[in-house]
Amino acid sequence: MLMQTHEHRLSALREEMKRQNLSGFVVPICDEHMSEYVGEYAQRLSWLTGFGGSAGTAVILADKAAIFTDGRYTEQVRDQVNGAHYEYVSVHDTKPADWITAHTDAGNRIGYDPWLHTAAWVKAARAAAEKTGAELMAVHTNPVDAVWQDRPEPSLRPAQAHPIEYSGKSSAEKRRDMAEDLRDNSVDAAVIAALDSVAWMLNIRGSDVSNTPVTRSFALLHSDGHADLFVAPEKVTDDLRTHLGGDVRLHPYTDFEDRLRAFAGSVIGVDPERSVAAIAQAIEAGGGKVSPMRDPAVLAKAIKNPAEQDGTRAAHLRDGAALTRFLRWCAETFAKGGEDELSAAAKLREYREETGALKDLSFRTISAAGPHGALPHYSVDEDSNIGIETGQLYLVDSGGQYLDGTTDVTRVVAVGEPSAEMRRRYTQVLRGHIALAIARFPVGTNGGQLDALARAPLWADGVDYAHGTGHGVGSYLSVHEGPQRIAKAMSEEALQPGMICSNEPGYYKAGAFGIRIENLVMVRSWDNPAAQGAYLEFENLTWAPLERELIDASLLSQSEISWVDSYHAAVRDKIGPLLDSDDARWLETRCAALD
Repeated sequence: MLMQTHEHRLSALREEMKRQNLSGFVVPICDEHMSEYVGEYAQRLSWLTGFGGSAGTAVILADKAAIFTDGRYTEQVRDQVNGAHYEYVSVHDTKPADWITAHTDAGNRIGYDPWLHTAAWVKAARAAAEKTGAELMAVHTNPVDAVWQDRPEPSLRPAQAHPIEYSGKSSAEKRRDMAEDLRDNSVDAAVIAALDSVAWMLNIRGSDVSNTPVTRSFALLHSDGHADLFVAPEKVTDDLRTHLGGDVRLHPYTDFEDRLRAFAGSVIGVDPERSVAAIAQAIEAGGGKVSPMRDPAVLAKAIKNPAEQDGTRAAHLRDGAALTRFLRWCAETFAKGGEDELSAAAKLREYREETGALKDLSFRTISAAGPHGALPHYSVDEDSNIGIETGQLYLVDSGGQYLDGTTDVTRVVAVGEPSAEMRRRYTQVLRGHIALAIARFPVGTNGGQLDALARAPLWADGVDYAHGTGHGVGSYLSVHEGPQRIAKAMSEEALQPGMICSNEPGYYKAGAFGIRIENLVMVRSWDNPAAQGAYLEFENLTWAPLERELIDASLLSQSEISWVDSYHAAVRDKIGPLLDSDDARWLETRCAALD
């Protein structure tokens, strides 16, 4: 009989921990590839606790448990996880390792799955456990898997070649360039563990993870440019074999660990941030030497080549037209009543599907009415779904996966007459968005140096938002892609031409409403002969109207008003020709100059 309640599942896990002689066990949201979004087979934290966010960890002891989340999920975790069984802990205040120190005793054995944690995490957790005389233990069988009776099998859907017209560069060229990085680091081979890195390097895509077109696989890149791909044989078609060619050797996915143990005397590059601890442990157990180095695909993947740049521009026009149709539907439908978060999300997907080019959503749509908008990463389901009512703000953060690009955009819709507070906060968020959109900065600037531009209008009122301002985005790959970011934390990664970032300041009033304005932008050189040195700026990629009813023009400077009018004129000119006459007329009214 299947365990239907999360309480039963927690009890079963504790019984299994006893059987494995464990005093505790750590359950992260992770897979063997350190993926942000994981396949159903790896959704252990969700199965155990009910938490539906994309980042979190639980520590289970015999008599207590805690779940750790960041600021994005402060409200969501309380809605989804039973506080009688789990202590809610902000990971910003207390790390899981520190909690382990505070709640374990001498002789306790705390288990972890080495295929789900980085080596740095293992080191910190081991040190934390040892402070009280406890011991951190790697498990051979994950106790969650042992009690998860109906756990899904990993996907066996075939991998596909990604055409050169979209990738812009052959796999052989990419591997040749990456191999240079290996030789510069004096390594014989490098582990490519991140799914999007494997996909980018080999110009392959898949459908093993919702919203991210990757195939479950590991790769080894050798210093001569050859590669080994570890993938389930069922996923390999004749077309894929032909695409990969003779310089990419194929092996079963299950052979990966044994191959790592066969590197005696070799120096193997391993990215400590993007590889699980088990990888380094296996290399060292076989007599190989681990050399820490960044995955050589990371930076190359982030700097989009001309074909990828053209592709993302085309994808954003197509996506902007679909979103514009949806915004018109919202404006004409919400006031009548009868719609809810799920029906709105379904309608937006319908418009994207009508483009004929949608492959998948780029993440699960954040369709949030009223108080749910105050949860930055809210995820609607049948249990949480609420109606969209007059007097509310409706926030929709969504995106599409297309062969030529990945999109991510957020807009807010006022249902009925917005309050003065709503308009003030929306306008402050808009001012921050504009400040970042028009920023010009010297070569070598990182995102941390720009972040305050987007927050300053909110800070002036003593308010802020608890998430980053910008993340990188892939090319028909992950919607969250490094190494660049725009956030309070200082980054060592300088922004470079061809990098795509989001621009998404926000404001959230708990229990009331949320506001976020998000466009994607691409870094480009600023062509100004008078500049004293090399400077960069952003090219806007996202085209869809802003919410006029929420803009308080009296709070905008003349230059900010000019930006809004110019942006709307560009939306009208770029998106209007892609719409039918009725939608185009509606867009014309939305893009009129501010009064």
